Amino acid sequence: IPLRLVGSEMCIRDSIPIFLLISQVIFAQNQRFIYEYKFIQDSTNRQDTKSELLVLDLNNSGSKFYSYEKYRADSVMYAELQKQVAAQSNDILLNNTYKGSITYLVEKSYPDFKTFIYNSVGGDDYKISDDRKINWKILPETETVGTFRTQKAETEMYGRKWTAWFAPEIPVQDGPYKFYGLPGLIVKIQDKTESHIFELKGVRKDVAQTNTSRREKAVEITQDQYKKLFWENRKDPAKSLRLLISENPTSKVIKDGVEVSGEQMIREREKTAKENQKKFNNALELDLLKE
Repeated sequence: IPLRLVGSEMCIRDSIPIFLLISQVIFAQNQRFIYEYKFIQDSTNRQDTKSELLVLDLNNSGSKFYSYEKYRADSVMYAELQKQVAAQSNDILLNNTYKGSITYLVEKSYPDFKTFIYNSVGGDDYKISDDRKINWKILPETETVGTFRTQKAETEMYGRKWTAWFAPEIPVQDGPYKFYGLPGLIVKIQDKTESHIFELKGVRKDVAQTNTSRREKAVEITQDQYKKLFWENRKDPAKSLRLLISENPTSKVIKDGVEVSGEQMIREREKTAKENQKKFNNALELDLLKE
């Protein structure tokens, strides 16, 4: 592997080792790596640690990282929607059974590792490209994580300092979330404050890939454009609702079986958003919260 020494550390060159890519193509045929994600949303309440299982699905062309329970719930809800539409139902009733927090999906393509994250802002779906490069420092320390012998690496990304442990015996340069670029699968990564921790908990081979095609209608934008939209929505979280109500002034809004005014819905949306902004102050991409 083309590495160069910098003091007692090693840094990966920008070019990806050809032999490792060949190994990756051979290895990454319908593999599923299951990670436990532990995270703290409110930095003022560190006792409230949440946990969710996420999956990294790999095939020859790339990877997808997402909450399996989220997409299973979406699939059930979408099937129910299609059923009610086919039955020409006057009242469309949908029940979203997903109770978790992870709604995004991260896609990476091989061999260039072009990275996209699918997310929503103000009710609209976006496909956000992220071309920020991850510069790793590979350190000599080793550690056993699960059943894998791993090596330590560090980086600074998304407004945080990260420590990763990668397994050279798994010849895949991928990892959870947007992380990639080490000479082996990232089996554990955490930020310095231990507010966000991903750790590999299971591996499955030859799994059927989850269909996420309904994301194809998402509008493609850049990371800078996404940050601008994020802050516009943060300052005016009821903008899309206000527009919807203004375009349909005679429509009735029913909440919990009771008719409410559009103005009341807007006030409640703004109140809830401000409360959530106070609680969710510890995003994984901390730099997103800095305007």
